[in-house]
Amino acid sequence: MCPGDSRARDAAPDQRFPLSSIRTPIRKYPKLILSLAAAGSATAAAVITLSVAPVAHPSTAQSAAAQSAAVQPAAVAVAPAISRPMATLDSATISQQRAAQRTAGRMLGRFGWGNRQWKPLKWLWNRESGWNKYASNPYSGAYGIPQALPGSKMASAGNHWRTNATTQIRWGLRYIKSRYGRPRAAWNHSQAYGWY
Repeated sequence: MCPGDSRARDAAPDQRFPLSSIRTPIRKYPKLILSLAAAGSATAAAVITLSVAPVAHPSTAQSAAAQSAAVQPAAVAVAPAISRPMATLDSATISQQRAAQRTAGRMLGRFGWGNRQWKPLKWLWNRESGWNKYASNPYSGAYGIPQALPGSKMASAGNHWRTNATTQIRWGLRYIKSRYGRPRAAWNHSQAYGWY
């Protein structure tokens, strides 16, 4: 078939087109479809049906456009309801993480450490808690940004140790100073033994 012959192209439909339109949505969005299926809602069933239903080969460009317009409203109606809360949560977590890191960076000088100690501290608490002030280890009971064990130890740095990142950071830096002398040594210990 000649590439420029449109009559021959229309007369012999490409058999791969329906197969790829069936497989693409599932391959692109497997977690979305599985989470919707787990929810068990009527909307989930509709989205799954739309995703896996065989699509007839369009004979003209107009029928393809009409077919995609018929499928698109259901996908648009479902996707924002699922993605908005996750994006808001992620941005809030990132914002709290950055605020905690700025606080720790400002506190380094109070403990007699220079900027060279910032990276080891950042790596250490990334590993321990991801700079999450609510991080809790269900196995050991460690809590907070520095993963104090038990978490109630941080009360010596302030009353609101459960919810205040500054209090947790202050306690964590005191702990590192008294036990290791500096964040680099604490990070090296963590690298060697998996804890500090």
